[in-house]
Amino acid sequence: MAGPALAHGFSSTVYADVTPGESGHVRTALELEYDLLVVSAADYRDDDQLFQDGTAAFDAGDAAAQAAALNAHSAAALGYVTDRFSVTAGGDACAPSASGPFTLGTREGVPYTTLVLDWTCAQRTGEHEIRSGLFPDAETYVRDTKTIVTYEIDGRDGSAALDAGNPVFSTAQSWQQRFGEFFVLGAEHLLFGIDHILFLLALIAGSRRLREIVLAATAFTVAHSVTFVLAALGLVSVPARVVEPIIALSIAVVAGWHLVQVRRGGSVSPGAGWGRLAVVFLFGLVHGLGFAGALGIDEAWSWTLLWSLLVFNVGIESVQIGLILLVFPALTLLRRRAPRAGNWVTGLLCAGVAVMGLIWFVERIFAS
Repeated sequence: MAGPALAHGFSSTVYADVTPGESGHVRTALELEYDLLVVSAADYRDDDQLFQDGTAAFDAGDAAAQAAALNAHSAAALGYVTDRFSVTAGGDACAPSASGPFTLGTREGVPYTTLVLDWTCAQRTGEHEIRSGLFPDAETYVRDTKTIVTYEIDGRDGSAALDAGNPVFSTAQSWQQRFGEFFVLGAEHLLFGIDHILFLLALIAGSRRLREIVLAATAFTVAHSVTFVLAALGLVSVPARVVEPIIALSIAVVAGWHLVQVRRGGSVSPGAGWGRLAVVFLFGLVHGLGFAGALGIDEAWSWTLLWSLLVFNVGIESVQIGLILLVFPALTLLRRRAPRAGNWVTGLLCAGVAVMGLIWFVERIFAS
């Protein structure tokens, strides 16, 4: 049963909503990818029947059968979750108990299961600590699992981002620590989001003057910042099955734009330049929806939430600026010192990026 998880990429996101429970204790509502939980819990308890029942229900796309498979093997699934997700109060572990069965839903078209846990804490303190080690890299199914925590407890509310390098959140954390986590999360998302990186490389390769890359980067930044905030706040909603293929297509189109200009002799008319900016802006709007889908926060409006989103976006921009400062001067220098070689390098770069974009576009169309 040690195969890859069935229908997701190389990373996963867990969503944890933390609120006060009955009698002053804690309640957590966890949302986890269904197929990933099945294979991980099956391995955890060496439960081949859970694997067979769970994967059969997944293949059939039957939500009722999926929920039934987990609930029939709830000891394995619950044991796996509570072994890797915990709540403590005053340094003492709180005792978990399920307050209901596993239920099924979806997030961005992906089956997710919800498990609500009540935590009984021996100490009644004004500070609680949440730890998540769900779906670690060592299990080899996914890597870089993020746990997005939204909380309204201990007189505080907000969001926190946990991962392998930062697995613990305390309600006593300062706002600087919380915002720092979102900055790192945003930077990592762009840095390890190969589709967004290739889009930026296509923009850089297709820009011959500083003014062109500044305008293109500004158009992309403004566009994706607007839709990112609107989507993350729940004001705009577009399914991932629509967003992801368009992101892939945007990579191919922007890279192909440069190849067309090279074929025409490398000159870009003012009209074509503004047309390119319009295309970049429109595709930037779609990329913003992709950023929001990756973050996946689903909570009511608050100023803390807005600042968390803005800091996440600043993390994205820091990597974007760093990439431009690293690649654009190098390409510009190469074009000036060896124009022929420079054209070959940028042409091959854009050709490779365009091919990858088209491959992803086809894959995502058939996967949706």
